[in-house]
Amino acid sequence: MYDLQEDLCCFWRCYYIVIIIFKYMEIFMKNTSIFDIVGPIMIGPSSSHTAGAVRLGLMARKIYNSELKKVVFTLYNSFAKTGKGHGTDKGLLGGIQGFEVDDTRIKEAHEYAQKAGIKYEFRYKDNPDRHPNAVDIEFLNGSEMSISGNSIGGGEIKITAINGFNVDLDGTLPTLLMVYKDKPGMISKVTGFIQEAQINIATLNCDREAKGETATMTICLDSVLPEDIVDKIKNLPDVYLVRNIDVLRK
Repeated sequence: MYDLQEDLCCFWRCYYIVIIIFKYMEIFMKNTSIFDIVGPIMIGPSSSHTAGAVRLGLMARKIYNSELKKVVFTLYNSFAKTGKGHGTDKGLLGGIQGFEVDDTRIKEAHEYAQKAGIKYEFRYKDNPDRHPNAVDIEFLNGSEMSISGNSIGGGEIKITAINGFNVDLDGTLPTLLMVYKDKPGMISKVTGFIQEAQINIATLNCDREAKGETATMTICLDSVLPEDIVDKIKNLPDVYLVRNIDVLRK
């Protein structure tokens, strides 16, 4: 016998379940970008081996910020074993030339580098202490710099070291990077300038060789510092390098 009351109860239970599901989906989508779900629009077959490689190269270029003459890439573990088939070499080389992840020139990154007079070398190593998709990028141009980073999946990256100093950069926030002589008061002076610009600090990380020796400071911010504030920081005594780095485009 047909039971209308039971069917109505079933209908309303299903209705409320669907409403709850859509509510949770709405909350999820507000806190999740499409980049997190499907990865980047990119040239190449792999988000970690290709898009991640491009973004590592782009971030290294922003940090180095000098003329490119010779670059040595040391790829580790999975990057070293399968990277060439996935275009990791082209991604890294394209990134340091300023190519974005969707730039078709990445396919011919080697040719563009040669035309620009950039000498480059790729080395491959296994090291269980390093991330599966790790790379060291060494810029050799008189003012030498070594930058280490990892491709952590979905095109996302982490810069983990600069000239051997520990840093934590992922390109998702504007970042002030400094190399300076370790001494009392430096952090308060720099953060004072940032406060003057009325910009909020998201994270602050410091590392040093030893007391009174060379140190690094990375400060992630809610917005890019104005150039006049950056100039004030550059003019502080015993500051060797300052980079005002904007976010990486997804």
